[in-house]
Amino acid sequence: MPVLQTAIDPASEEFTARRAEYLERISEIDAEHAKAVAAGGPRYVQRHRERGKLLARERIEMLLDPAAPFMELSPLAAWGTDFHVGGSLVTGIGVVEGVECAILAHEPTVKGGTGNPYSVRKFLRLFDIAKENNLPLICLVESGGADLPTQSEIFVPGGRQFRDLTEASASGRPVISLVFGNSTAGGAYVPGMSDYTVMVKEGAKVFLAGPPLVKMATGEVSDDESLGGAEMHARTSGLADYLAVDEMDAIRIGRQIVSRLNWRKAGPEPSLPADPPVHPIQDLPGIVPVDIKQPFDPLEVIGRLVDGSRFDEFKPLYGTSLVTGWASIQGYPVGILANARGILFSEESQKAAQFIQLANQIDVPLVFLQNVTGFMVGKEYEQNGIIKHGAMMINAVSNSRVPHLTINMGASYGAGNYGMCGRAYGPRFLFSWPNSKTAVMGGQQLAGVMSIVARQAAAARGVEFDEAADTALREKIETQIDTESIAPFMSGKVYDDGIIDPRDTRTILGYCLSIVSNQSIEGVKNAFGVFRM
Repeated sequence: MPVLQTAIDPASEEFTARRAEYLERISEIDAEHAKAVAAGGPRYVQRHRERGKLLARERIEMLLDPAAPFMELSPLAAWGTDFHVGGSLVTGIGVVEGVECAILAHEPTVKGGTGNPYSVRKFLRLFDIAKENNLPLICLVESGGADLPTQSEIFVPGGRQFRDLTEASASGRPVISLVFGNSTAGGAYVPGMSDYTVMVKEGAKVFLAGPPLVKMATGEVSDDESLGGAEMHARTSGLADYLAVDEMDAIRIGRQIVSRLNWRKAGPEPSLPADPPVHPIQDLPGIVPVDIKQPFDPLEVIGRLVDGSRFDEFKPLYGTSLVTGWASIQGYPVGILANARGILFSEESQKAAQFIQLANQIDVPLVFLQNVTGFMVGKEYEQNGIIKHGAMMINAVSNSRVPHLTINMGASYGAGNYGMCGRAYGPRFLFSWPNSKTAVMGGQQLAGVMSIVARQAAAARGVEFDEAADTALREKIETQIDTESIAPFMSGKVYDDGIIDPRDTRTILGYCLSIVSNQSIEGVKNAFGVFRM
């Protein structure tokens, strides 16, 4: 397979300037991640420790195999809202006793671990990932239930978690709950619907209604321990399968349970040499501009992500605004689609549809490297069939059954977001780079469209167009769109699985390919629906 060459000069002035600007953007994202890691802040962290308890991330660290990776998901959930960054939860994929598991940990130092609307989005996303990739689920429980002031946004969608837990068990994916503290109201159903439940003695409290609510509802006077204590559930109700003496013992028991699951991956193992790229991945911050209007060569990115920088390009002379080809990442074969100049024409759309069909024919996962402004518009392109050709590409993406992994490297605008497998098209994982933006179109373009429409409406009514008001409206729209399209905003809405440093992309893609291999990989054969030719 050909080895990609590079035209990058790390000593050049352009490279140095781009790198410095990009590293500054990475630092800004790191600062936002630090807010999530800080949990509830020094005061609440100290109070939690004084109770002899571990923090959520410490529990996860103790649960994982030594030196095992943990791919945290949606760490910036709720960014830009009144809720704490992180959504009062830590979620991700980690290796326990050699088994890749989906892990959820409540963050009790943030409002007692109570769930808000972004917590719901976050844990439902984790459950979807666990289902799609056939992963066991481990819940590290300490939560006061729902954040009651926002119950109208939580109660209805949040109920899906209980359905998902029971469906996981029914499909043979074990659910394990380790209960460290309160698990009240709806939260009591998490251990109740788990296959295995471990409770910490004198720590876990599991009940549908605590003593105050019981008294209000029935007049009965009770205490925490007799109503829902760990020892009561272990000896009397039978809800607890194991009684742990402390938190570390609960984690030990949890690992022991996983070791006895007799778990095997259903998908393929790496089959190709996993040698590192010839070109250093550390170059990426100097290759990719922060300003998404500036072009860059996706082959320079691919050459720093794939094994040995080897890439067998498919149709290199046709539809050159989209790069397609075959490679491997950490030994796993992949097909790659990467935008070269942002716009998708008819040729690129047809090329993509054929390539996606080929990947399904040979059961190979697809990696989408987005930097797309949309499908081309204009009379010539409409007459040449851009709609039906764009629909062909979107049809192929929609009906493809091999795993899709998406990285937003820059722009992800308009229907190009759909064609390049945005969130609505079900990629197994979707990560964003710090410079990326996602929207219907750029702020300047959208403001211009609104201005043209308003100007035409004024002319149709025969009234004078208010230029000053138009200028003010355009500025307002540009500001709004630019604010709502940036990576932290999209990540805050849980529209991606996290913002990553480009230099971590190869590692993350390799881990994702290992995760998707927990499920058998079988592409769709001759069932893509009708392609409008």
